Amino acid sequence: MKKYLTVLLSAAVLSMGAITASADHHNEKEMPMKKGINPMPKTVIHVVTVSWKPEATEAQIQAALDGVHALNAAYDGITRTWTRTIKAQGDRSHAFVMEFKNEKALKDYAGSEAQKEWYKVYYIARAGSTTFDISN
Repeated sequence: MKKYLTVLLSAAVLSMGAITASADHHNEKEMPMKKGINPMPKTVIHVVTVSWKPEATEAQIQAALDGVHALNAAYDGITRTWTRTIKAQGDRSHAFVMEFKNEKALKDYAGSEAQKEWYKVYYIARAGSTTFDISN
């Protein structure tokens, strides 16, 4: 009888584990980013693809990209930046990304002193760009 109860209890524990694992699997499909990470952040991702002027030097291009990172300190509404292009398609050779705290921070950035100062370096080398602002 003791052996029968042990087997029965083990089966019940294994069944509960399978049910829990199955439920977790289904929840991951609905919310793939788990463990405290918000899968639908309200930050705004500002993606810019850039083509440089033919006469732009490597130093001018690097100064423009370094300026993107400097914006983190110069403008409180920017939380993170990315500038290292790994792959580029089409006629744009570079891209950079700025993450803003929210839509208001992005809106307030336009025409800010931080943007104006960075444009002094950026526009020396920039031939053209395309921008996408993305959020949830």
